[in-house]
Amino acid sequence: MKKTRFAFFKCWILTGILSAWSILVISCVSTNTTRQVTAPLSVPGANYVGSAECATCHDSITKHFADAAHSRLIASTDNSKNTGCESCHGAGSVHVDAGGGAGTIINPQKSPETCFQCHLDKRAEFRLAHSHPVLSGKMSCTDCHDPHKRDTIKGGGTQLASANATCAKCHAAQSKPHAFEHQAMREGCTFCHNPHGTVNAKMLKIRNQVLCLQCHAQRRDTAGNLFIGRFNHTSSVQRGACWTSGCHEAPHGSNVSPSLRY
Repeated sequence: MKKTRFAFFKCWILTGILSAWSILVISCVSTNTTRQVTAPLSVPGANYVGSAECATCHDSITKHFADAAHSRLIASTDNSKNTGCESCHGAGSVHVDAGGGAGTIINPQKSPETCFQCHLDKRAEFRLAHSHPVLSGKMSCTDCHDPHKRDTIKGGGTQLASANATCAKCHAAQSKPHAFEHQAMREGCTFCHNPHGTVNAKMLKIRNQVLCLQCHAQRRDTAGNLFIGRFNHTSSVQRGACWTSGCHEAPHGSNVSPSLRY
């Protein structure tokens, strides 16, 4: 009986200690989450002038910014300036005093580091085995994105159309109309690809034929044969991915075969 009481007492003390520790940890986390995660980039010797000052020379850019996703990052509390533009371009007083000019403000077109201040996950994706050559300097984030407009995807029309048009600038052969279309293209290029980078070849989101099985459901008959759609794929899936097994080499669309063959 004494042992039972002692064990209960130890358990009670341990529970109390753990509870107190949990409160301490939660308090620290809660405090940290209310702080600014990243600070605006700095320009040596410059002070913040506010986005309204930027509009005096860059009206063609700032007039669209109110509808842009990045406009939500504007710091506009009672004790701070509206530093929306300067959140990415750095403090602007030196740039203003110089009447503009290179070297007096941060230009995100030259380096992705400005974007990585907030988009840390994209920095990691660009370091994966298959990615667009942004880190090597052969491309920049602004080749595909316009941070001053809407959803930041370059192109025209709807969001899907603009996203596909962005890819089509470099990948015209894959994006052009085909006599036999692959309906996955209607979902957009990013339905199959992650343009920032993946561990899979061709920046595919999912490796091999598993990617295709997102839409093309498989089933087995009583004999154990694997069917995808109306066709027996038992031997086909053993030869490689759908587009490397000699069956569907034209996954973006074909002009000669409804089975997406060249």
